[in-house]
Amino acid sequence: MSKKLFAPLALAGAMLAAPAVSATTLTLYSGRGESMVQPIINQFEESTGINVEVRYGGTAQLAVLLQEEGQRTPADLYWGQDAGAMGAVSKAGLLAELPEAIYEDLPGIYKSVSGNWLATTGRARLFVYSPERTTSEGHPESVFDLSNDEYQGRVGWAPTNGSFQSFVTAMRVEYGDERTLEWLEAMKANGAKEFRNNSTQVQGVADGEIDYGLVNNYYLPRFTKTDPDFPADQTFFKAGDIGNLMNVAGVGILKASDNQEAAREFVRFLISPAAQQYFALEVNEYPVIDGVIQNQHTESYSDAVKASPEIDLDQLEDLEGTLQLLRRAGLI
Repeated sequence: MSKKLFAPLALAGAMLAAPAVSATTLTLYSGRGESMVQPIINQFEESTGINVEVRYGGTAQLAVLLQEEGQRTPADLYWGQDAGAMGAVSKAGLLAELPEAIYEDLPGIYKSVSGNWLATTGRARLFVYSPERTTSEGHPESVFDLSNDEYQGRVGWAPTNGSFQSFVTAMRVEYGDERTLEWLEAMKANGAKEFRNNSTQVQGVADGEIDYGLVNNYYLPRFTKTDPDFPADQTFFKAGDIGNLMNVAGVGILKASDNQEAAREFVRFLISPAAQQYFALEVNEYPVIDGVIQNQHTESYSDAVKASPEIDLDQLEDLEGTLQLLRRAGLI
């Protein structure tokens, strides 16, 4: 409920008190960008009367800050951009256990094994490709195939990009450091072209610099929404391939919070139909619940869930080990 709704009562000298929850103020540390999430935070405030003060910053930066602050943190909630950061804060013992009823119906790929944070949206890894210079018969079945001779000099990647590094972390978890290093070195030897980020890879496919790129699912829709004829398409590797990693944005409640119930209400709101519909249509990310209208510019939610490998999201917290491996491969 908004403050405006309470004003007439106050001016009229009404004896009715506002619900206790309306006086609550939550402090949220958000690694998600303000332009993407502030609209949904505003909706939460209006529908509940709970105020939310947001500290925006980089996901990793805020995760480090939380660990430095420990039990002295003013934060009630942490909303991180990727599973690795959520896992790091969880591993530090800073997150409160969530009631199982909040997350029990979510697919396994959207739940933390620790039970103290959950996914708010999914961001699927896949590959973007040129429909003009490739055929479906020639598409790779696995991300490991891209180091084969037929893809020499045709593939783009972004080793310095955070989402790529989370994907490499998942590969390390699933296959070990040595096989991951072998793949990284084989890709480099096969002439994989380095790009700054996901968007530049998508543009690189359109411009003919590469035929394939390793990206997140929501970048191409940013181009096709304004240009339906944009010369690129995207799809998944075979089901279960690590190249289809469903990384997530996640939220957790700090143990140090004195506003546990209000914080739980915020978590519930983020996985409500209204919030999930916003994320699907406006942010181009995948919902974590069924029944959400499909974004016509992205692959279907059911296809993304089927394609994604099952992996313990908490294990993606070892970013430093991934950076060391990328250095060994000469990629950063």
